[in-house]
Parts: sequence; structure tokens; C-alpha cells
Amino acid sequence: MGSQLSIGFHVSLPPNAYRYGERSSGETHGVVLTKRHVVDLILDLSGYQAGKDLSRFSLLEPSCGEGAFLLPAVERLLTSIKNRNRNVKELNDCFLAFDIDPGHIKTTRGKVMKLLLKHGFSIVDAGDLASNWIIEEDFLLSNIRQTFDFVVGNPPYIRIEQLDPTLQTEYRSRFMSLFDRADLYVAFIERGLDLISDTGRLTYICADRWILNKYGAPLRSKIADGFKVHSYIDLHDASPFESEVIAYPAVFSIGRGRSKDVKVATLTTASEEECTRVSKFRIQIEKGKPKIEVHTYADWFTGNDPWVLGSPEHLSVLRRLESEFAPIEADGHTKISIGVASGNDKIFIVGDDSGIEKNRLVPLVKREDITEGKIKDAKRYVINTFEDSKGTISLDRYPKLRAYFLKHEELIRKRHVAKKNPNSWFRTIDRVYPELVKRPKLLIPDIAGSNEVTFDEGRFHPHHNLYYITSDTWDMEVLGGLLSSKVALFFIWSYAVKMRGGYLRFQAQYLRRIHLPNSFDLSANLQKKIKTAFQKRSFSDLDDLALSAFNLENLPCFDFVDTRK
Repeated sequence: MGSQLSIGFHVSLPPNAYRYGERSSGETHGVVLTKRHVVDLILDLSGYQAGKDLSRFSLLEPSCGEGAFLLPAVERLLTSIKNRNRNVKELNDCFLAFDIDPGHIKTTRGKVMKLLLKHGFSIVDAGDLASNWIIEEDFLLSNIRQTFDFVVGNPPYIRIEQLDPTLQTEYRSRFMSLFDRADLYVAFIERGLDLISDTGRLTYICADRWILNKYGAPLRSKIADGFKVHSYIDLHDASPFESEVIAYPAVFSIGRGRSKDVKVATLTTASEEECTRVSKFRIQIEKGKPKIEVHTYADWFTGNDPWVLGSPEHLSVLRRLESEFAPIEADGHTKISIGVASGNDKIFIVGDDSGIEKNRLVPLVKREDITEGKIKDAKRYVINTFEDSKGTISLDRYPKLRAYFLKHEELIRKRHVAKKNPNSWFRTIDRVYPELVKRPKLLIPDIAGSNEVTFDEGRFHPHHNLYYITSDTWDMEVLGGLLSSKVALFFIWSYAVKMRGGYLRFQAQYLRRIHLPNSFDLSANLQKKIKTAFQKRSFSDLDDLALSAFNLENLPCFDFVDTRK
């Protein structure tokens, strides 16, 4: 085991800064326990097994909550030492568990003491071990001077911007993984990796958005530079927690070294049977039993590349397409953007009867205005609070708008953007571009089962629940046809976060992953056919035509909810 823990560094937390423990979602702000057999799977994958002399190893639990991980680990330790005659002093450094909630600390210490007493420890020894093992302190800020053989747990899921600003600043200064709009769990992964020994293993269950999203890039790069991914288990469609929560979790086990022959499995239920079977794939994969899909990746991903975990066959086709074709924005004239966010749609989106000066109103399209590729004009408008090529408007020039804003001033000023810009408290979060209305564009909703692409010939400004694509290179309906095909969807499916029910996020970071042939390389006849099929919304024809455009005979099968209509 490593050197002793050195405690003595403490940062006072702002009131109600946050609370964490063994949970599945920071949004619930409560304790959500991992099922016991899932905990056993995680301990098995980590290598923390009772057949070893566990008194010679150290285990770290960074957010112990009420002991969902720590108690089973202690049970394994007690089984391990049953016939080894270890004294209490030899067990002092076997565990280190953190939590910032005094209630969690008290509960978990009590459970540990009860377990030790049951195994014949004196009340003094049981109390000493519980106090040594379980610490009331912030794991991310504590001064730990040892490494660990095992780091296990379920770190908290909390968006960094939800924390107190002082704490945000402190965390960001310490952890390079807290990049962009990262979730706090990435810092728990980063610090846990830094604390494993040369032969140690970090095994967590947590949300897996970091393996694909922009904010996970620094963490992926860190892992690629000096760590080995041993196994990865997708639990998106499973139920690993005692409560029903939407967390899109995965289990991953990482040590030091170079990733090779990585086992990747997908569980459908995370039942006790499934967990028992998959825990054995470190030795061999059980065949002839359904529901568990297992792939072996001979080589892993490099740099900050997203971890695309369909199958080696999917990855091979994806890499081929990416090597032969350029990203959608590579021509410099095709651009992916998101629609306007106001900060309070109930105030900034109005109808024909608002009474506001007409030259301040810009026609708007929202997701719900689109059905089967057709846009319904709902006669709604977004208020334009900006002057062309200048800053925000002067309300004195628009008395009707000024009266409208003053009527809603209290609510408008509560917005973050208003507090940040007190002199222009009435501005929308994003700038409205009236010139965008007349520009032909493709509209794509943020969340959908498949690629729902709608052509706007130049009538509306998109709302922020729509992404839009403009281009000076493409015939927009030819581009719309390619983007409506299964080939384009294959790129999104490979990179995007998979949601419950088979739905996908069509965010800009994923749309930009789509690669396309050069528009000038497509024959006039092929472009005409694609355009006609797009206008008719003949998706089977578009799928076939796209295969021809990409020089593909077929695509590997992939599951998605076809919502194209």
C-alpha cells in the first residue's frame, strides 16, 4: 500500500454549495443507491476479490453516501482475512471513503461498526476503524498523499455551472477535465485516475456522456496518454439503480498502461444474472446465452477522439467514410448553427396582436411548427432587441416595445443575461438576425429518433430547439436529401448520446461529425434524383441514393427509431 493519508487541508464550502453521495443524478439531489449485484460486478471488474489477501491492498471510495459500495467491500475484506490472523493496525489503511454530508458519514460509520462488531471486533476497534476509514471532507479538495490499489464508486452527477461560483473557480483551477459545460463527475474520474497505483484500477459507474461530448475531450486525452481501458459496460437500457432515474450510465475499469484488447459489453437489464455473467469476461466470454453483446477492441481510441462503441465493424466503416470524405463544414461555406434563445420565451415570443412595433418582430419557427417536413406558420414572432451591425436598441425609439418591456420588467431582469448586462437588461440571450429569415436553410430538431430534416426556403428565423444549416456550396435540397439518409444518420448514431427509447441528440457537435462527398463530385443526374426524392420525402430512395453517393454497397446494421415521415 502507499504512504499514509495526510489530512489537514480544508476548504470551507459556501452554504448550500452542493451535496453529494452515492447517487445517480445530481438533478435529483438525493441519494440513489446502486443495486447490490451491480456493486458486486464493479468490485469484481476492479479485481477487489475476497480470494486475495485484501489486507495488503487499499481501496478508495470518493463519495460514499450511505455505504452502497463501502459495505460490500468491507464484507470482502472480512472474508479475505478470516483465516489470516490480521490485527487491527494492519487494517487501518485498507479503506478511505469520503463524503461531505455529515448525515452520510454518521450513517455509514454506524453500518461499518455494526458489521465489524458482527465479525467479533471490539467496540473500540470497530469505532477506530470506522473513523479512520470514513472521512467527512471534499474528495476533490482534500490533500491525499497516497495512491490506491482500487478506486470504486458512483461519483455525483452535477453540472459545474450549478455550483457556487467560488467553488466552481476552485475546482476549475485544479482539474483540467472541468472543460466547457462539464459535469462534476469528470473531475472525480480525473482525480481518481491520478490516485491509482502503478498496478491499480479505477472502476466507476456513472453517466457516459463524457466519452462522446465536447466537454469530455480533455479527459479522453488524459486516458489515451497514460492509461489502459480494461473494460467498458453500456447500461443505457438497463436498470442498475434502486430508483428509476434517467442517467445513461456505464461501468468502466481503467488502470495504467496502454489500452489493448478492450472488452466492451452491452447489458439490457443489469439483472443479477447478467451482471454475474459479464463479470467473468475478464477470463472468458460465455457463449450461447442471449442479451449480452460483447466486442473486443484490439486497439483503443487515441488523443481526444470520441469513444465510438458500436462494434469493430461499425467503427471500421465509420473510419473508412471519415478518411474518404470531408466533414460537412470543411468547404468553409456550409455552416451549422442553433436557433435563437431569448431567456424567457413567454415574454420574447409574441403573436400578431402584441401591439409592438412591426419592425421589431421577426417571424419564428419552433420545433412544434414542423410536421412531416412541412412548416406551419403559427404567426409567432421573436422580438429583435438589436440594431443592425450595432448593439442593443434604444427603447426610447420604440415606445410600444418600451411599454411592453416595462410591463414585464421584473421577470425580464431576473434572467442571467439581464443581470450580466444591466444597461441592456431587455436584450435576448442570443442576437436575432433578421437577414437569416430570407436565407434558404435546413432545420433539424435537437432530439429525435432519426434525422428529421426540413427545408425552409426563406421564411423564418429558427428557435433554439432547432439547429439549422446554411450553405453557399450546396443546392439545399440536395444537401437535405443526403442529410435525410441512413448514411448521414450513421454518423450521428455513432457519435451522439443515446437516450432512452432509442432517441438521439442532434446537437451541432454531432452534426459536424457528418462527412460528405464534395458537391461537385456528384453527377448532375444523381443530384437531381436526390433532390426529387427529398421533395417527395421518399426515404427508401434517399437511403439507396446516398449509398451510391458515398460509394457504399451497404451499411452495418444499427438500431434507431425511424421517425422520418
